[in-house]
Amino acid sequence: MLCDLRGQIERITYCSDETGYTVAKIKVYGRADLVTVVGNIMAPAPGEVLKMVGEWVNHPKFGEQFKVVRYESAVPASVAGIRKYLGSGLIKYIGPVMAKRIADLFGEKTLDVIEEETDRLLEVEGIGPKRLDKIKSAWEEQKEIREVMVFLQSHGVSSGYATKIFKRYGQESIAVVRENPYRLATDIFGIGFLTADRIAEQLGFEKDSALRAQAGVLYVLHQLADEGHVYYPYEPLIDKCTEILEVDRSIVTTAVEVIAEEEQIIIENMEPLPRSESEDQAVYLAGYHFAEKTIARRIQILLDSPKSFRKIDPDKAIAWVQDQLSILLADKQIEAVKQGIQNKVLVITGGPGTGKTTIINSILKIISMLKVRILLAAPTGRAAKRMSEATGCEAKTIHRMLEFHLQKGGFQKNEDDPLECDLLILDEASMIDTLLMHHLLKAVPPQATLILVGDVNQLPSVGPGNVLKDIIASGAVPVVELKEIFRQAQDSAIIVNAHRINQGYLPELKKPVEGFTDFYFIEQNEPEDILNTLLVLVKDRIPNRFRLDPVDDIQVLSPMHRGLIGAGNLNQELQSTLNPGEGGLVRGGRAFRVNDKVMQIRNNYDKEVYNGDIGRITRIDHEIQEVKVNMDGREVDYQFSDMDEVVLAYAVSVHKSQGSEYPAVIVPVHTQHYMLLQRNLLYTAVTRGKHLVVLVGTKKALAIAVKNDKTQKRFTRLRERLSPD
Repeated sequence: MLCDLRGQIERITYCSDETGYTVAKIKVYGRADLVTVVGNIMAPAPGEVLKMVGEWVNHPKFGEQFKVVRYESAVPASVAGIRKYLGSGLIKYIGPVMAKRIADLFGEKTLDVIEEETDRLLEVEGIGPKRLDKIKSAWEEQKEIREVMVFLQSHGVSSGYATKIFKRYGQESIAVVRENPYRLATDIFGIGFLTADRIAEQLGFEKDSALRAQAGVLYVLHQLADEGHVYYPYEPLIDKCTEILEVDRSIVTTAVEVIAEEEQIIIENMEPLPRSESEDQAVYLAGYHFAEKTIARRIQILLDSPKSFRKIDPDKAIAWVQDQLSILLADKQIEAVKQGIQNKVLVITGGPGTGKTTIINSILKIISMLKVRILLAAPTGRAAKRMSEATGCEAKTIHRMLEFHLQKGGFQKNEDDPLECDLLILDEASMIDTLLMHHLLKAVPPQATLILVGDVNQLPSVGPGNVLKDIIASGAVPVVELKEIFRQAQDSAIIVNAHRINQGYLPELKKPVEGFTDFYFIEQNEPEDILNTLLVLVKDRIPNRFRLDPVDDIQVLSPMHRGLIGAGNLNQELQSTLNPGEGGLVRGGRAFRVNDKVMQIRNNYDKEVYNGDIGRITRIDHEIQEVKVNMDGREVDYQFSDMDEVVLAYAVSVHKSQGSEYPAVIVPVHTQHYMLLQRNLLYTAVTRGKHLVVLVGTKKALAIAVKNDKTQKRFTRLRERLSPD
């Protein structure tokens, strides 16, 4: 039975940005105990007064609760309530201490003073003209955001996205959403087509509207790109869109025609290229079509252009460099060095311990004698740092090398302002996706020599495409494949077992000699036992035995996100174990605390942080609603509303670990992860460990992964575009 309840929020127990679902403690007049209320409440703030309609329920675990059906918000009337309300983080630059000073000075008129006589805040100790201006702006902004929130919440949008929408569109937010809510799916990180579709339905958009169908097709293509596809075959695409949108096929085909005419997508006939399979048409998002064609064209330009430096006698160069570096190169290494100094474009691929670094150093030593311009780069900051340490030369991230500036419109280095280099060596080339390779090759001058170094047996790039594999398979570019493990690497069980896995053999699981190993398998059959073992390993056993830091030196890698031993739950358990405590910041149901290990999950060019970057939270400032994160020695500022770009990183997916190397790696291996038990995934996980790898799980799951060499097909046409026949 519905009834009324009025009270003031004392504290927020839980609030989800995505759904708006809130659990709060309410102080109700006439009751000694605080009342628990649950329901969708928009951006609740301690001190806020709620007039609620709902019903009393008895939760089996948490007892009596008031379930909110609808509510109205009112500002607090008492001085204590105002103090709590202002100090809750509602307004930037007014924290708990300043809120007390303001409320103590102006009493029950505090909110009226802020609204109508803001300059009087100068009477408060600690508020000068600069801070006053900031408070004025923050007060106006939160009023406007609240107006947007009220509108959006009435149409099914959670408060967590309202700030992002307001940031993107400002005072035009409501008008933009009314006109075309589907824009949210492409413009706002975190809002997908399904959320936009729900808003559109509430605004009266018909299910079979042309606008919905066009947005839906683009949504499906973007989802497929997230799965790694550069294009998708026409007929399967139409089927997918028809199923997801739940409309007639004719509506989808018409939508495809319209967005093709607008050149948002490109439909390409595949018949002229003989290696294609049965699909007769490829549907691309326009940007990916252009990027793939550009990659093929730029590689051909490099191959057809003369070298910018003089020819070198390869035999003399090999003899000289072996003497200079006091090494004896193996046959395959000699071949790779010769190819590197003779060819315009070269791919060097091989697993760990096969001598890739020695080859790079030999080529660098020879070419540097010609006094030419050399650049080294890698896709991630960690990979670039490792490359610098291995070669003794500066290596940059590709983004930094191409001088990305958001305000100036993207990458500054391109065909009009190319890189100043005669030799460019790219490490971890398997990580480079279609769009990044497109931008990179545009900036490589035609006369330069390009050497791609990577391990083609690792997982493909997180982004769309399979660039390194396609280049190798095309036969258009010389390739040196390294398979021999060198003597010093044979002492590493990590390297030996990585190669066994790659060749389809189980890793050596005999009990290791005490004190002389870097590879362990701990058999546990149940997910609960795997979880408990993993927690003990991270917190106690590995730090005590190997003198490694449990947060900075140990990385848990999980094949998937969901489940008891997926990255999501592992992060919560590891956070509770390694960084327990109260307070911090709750965003989207995730709690962040100072000293937490976190990962950036999307490229943010404005902050110069990229997908996969890992850091530690150094400060959470509720007054200015800002989080500071140390990313490899550089402090990065996040607004509270930006924190959905960041996740806990005590455990990360194997995909996210590409290009990184950690002192110690722990990998849960269980049939619970059946869909992702693949050879290249296990191989990639094992090769992330530098000094120690521990697998925890079942031999059955391990055997499934090793035997499963079937990787998901990625639809790309780069191989065909490059192929000489």
